[in-house]
Amino acid sequence: MSDPLVEQLDSLDIAYEIIPCDPELADTAQFCKAYGYALEDSANTILVAGKADPPVFAACVVLATTRLDVNRAVKKRMGVRKASFASGADTELLTGMSIGGVTPFGLPDGLPLWVDGRVMTRDRIILGGGGRDRKVLAPPTILTALGAEVVEGLAREPS
Repeated sequence: MSDPLVEQLDSLDIAYEIIPCDPELADTAQFCKAYGYALEDSANTILVAGKADPPVFAACVVLATTRLDVNRAVKKRMGVRKASFASGADTELLTGMSIGGVTPFGLPDGLPLWVDGRVMTRDRIILGGGGRDRKVLAPPTILTALGAEVVEGLAREPS
């Protein structure tokens, strides 16, 4: 049986590893603690909804140690007056993935993928694997190979 995630990862021609995980431990902090990964190497893929008619969406990848700047950086890039984190229902409807397992791989065509510049400074990152039962470990260059746009200041340090 083919695996769309593996097919897309293989097509990028960049070394990666699939890390199986207990779905109960898929949330970033729990995963890092249970499996011995540094929080600084964990990158979360977050879907943002821009208030427009029809609504606009973007996927953003940020380090787990930072906070996505939805109210300034993302809103401005989307060109909307208001933006917020997409609901779990919208995330699942648009991506086919549930929160805790969202990955930048296999997103719908035409959905912008923006990566905070800090992500690109890591030697390796751990990303969602499309489901709560696995993660992807790879160098951050896998994101630009995928076609992601690196955006400086997309996230900020927590206050």
